[in-house]
Amino acid sequence: MLFLPGDWRLAGATVLLAGLFDIALGEPPAALHPVVWMGRLIGAFMARRPHGRPRAELAYGLLVVLATAGSAALAGVALTLVLGRLPWWVALPAGAWMLKTTFSLRGLVRAGRDVQRALGSDTVGARALLSALVSRSADLDPPLIVSATIESLAENLTDSVVSPLLYYALLGLPGALAYRAVNTMDAMMGYRDDREYVGKVAARSDDAANWVPTRLAALLIVAAAALKRTARAAWTAMRTQHRPEYGPNKTLAIATMAGALGVQLRKPGAYSLGSAGRPLTAAVIGDAAWFVWVAGGAAIAAAAVLAAVLAAWAAA
Repeated sequence: MLFLPGDWRLAGATVLLAGLFDIALGEPPAALHPVVWMGRLIGAFMARRPHGRPRAELAYGLLVVLATAGSAALAGVALTLVLGRLPWWVALPAGAWMLKTTFSLRGLVRAGRDVQRALGSDTVGARALLSALVSRSADLDPPLIVSATIESLAENLTDSVVSPLLYYALLGLPGALAYRAVNTMDAMMGYRDDREYVGKVAARSDDAANWVPTRLAALLIVAAAALKRTARAAWTAMRTQHRPEYGPNKTLAIATMAGALGVQLRKPGAYSLGSAGRPLTAAVIGDAAWFVWVAGGAAIAAAAVLAAVLAAWAAA
């Protein structure tokens, strides 16, 4: 890990400082962002993929996953070795900044808030902003825009916050960067179109990597809902509304968020989750963003504690 074995204080402080960097500074420039570099590497692989041969595409997809996730993990190992040779007062902010590039709580909430603000005066603009969160039909009406935005906030609580923090706490920078590589590959390759076979390994790897974090994210939403006295509804929705036929993870946090908010979230032609206890107005996006802030903040605090405990245990 980034921290020296036994230095549990540095382990926890790295996560907390990364959280402060995220809230205060947001995202680094694209030219310096590791996820952008990963995307370029994946794009280069995809430009050379075989076409029309399912077995060859499947094997090539496995190669892409191994090469990209492996490169990310090795980069994390190299960074850890370099940081381990620096004074703690240099290694701490440098390592925290690298960790911050693997997750984005502020950016996720801001994307949702942007759609919320646009809905007040510009439905067309809200649809355009929604594309930064999720791919949906370009002719959604305002309630469906609200639904899609809230669904994306809930689902991306796992991808953008909980998963990278958990893998950092367990495996340090190599784990966080490797997870981010797998998730980026799924976002670029894991579709049921002409990329189905080449992206199948990436999609399944992402499902496996997110299985535990998705359930932790749902529990964090339930915990946040306790502050609004809707924890029982969130818990019930988490247990009864999840639709595994759409994937082992996809609808779990979405259903939990629907229960916490007391709304029905719907993807046309697919699922309807929750019950329509209140209308889907722009204000509901603000409520969902609040849940994401609280759950995401709790995830940062929990990851800091877990990292510290594991560092102390490793030195025992």
